[in-house]
Amino acid sequence: MLKEEVDQRYLRMPHAERGMVVGLFGGSFNPPHRGHALVAEIAIRRLGLDQLWWMVTPGNPLKNHNHLAPLAERIALSEQMLHDPRIKVTAFEQRLGMSYTANTLAYVKARNSHVHFIWIMGADSLNTFHRWQKWEEIARTFPIAVIDRPGSTLSYLSAKMAKTFHYARVDEDDARVLWKKRAPAWTFIHGPRSALSSTALRAAQ
Repeated sequence: MLKEEVDQRYLRMPHAERGMVVGLFGGSFNPPHRGHALVAEIAIRRLGLDQLWWMVTPGNPLKNHNHLAPLAERIALSEQMLHDPRIKVTAFEQRLGMSYTANTLAYVKARNSHVHFIWIMGADSLNTFHRWQKWEEIARTFPIAVIDRPGSTLSYLSAKMAKTFHYARVDEDDARVLWKKRAPAWTFIHGPRSALSSTALRAAQ
């Protein structure tokens, strides 16, 4: 896909003021749905975020791209669905040519040393997290908040990441101070869950 098809403002990294607590929530969002929005809302509320960067990725290296909608379309659908001004829809990874989370987080950290970041992901991703490139490096870059998703409530007990970094788990009652913890540090947050999935929505279409 040509970069010119995407509005240039989405190809720039969002701005965050010094001392802000910012959640990084990345995904293909193919398509974005209420379940994704719910994860973002819970993260903002429970973690006390000042911003959440909704990072629409060029494509997940672990997924088949045959049914991947154009990036501009996924951005537009995300914008239509989201109404919280604290959520910043961005696709800066496209301009950088990045597809691996470890590289993205290293880039973000190097250019925002004055901001406190938390990596956000749904619990359904926790089970396969150990398949991500440099997954242990990711866990040591920023604190991680795992938000409950249907069918994945017990992933914090069985996932390889959870077992490897069991010593770094923070009780969800302390989620609002997760940003103060030095990585590796992670928490599992329970809450309302949506059964919607991008895979099911694509199948329905």
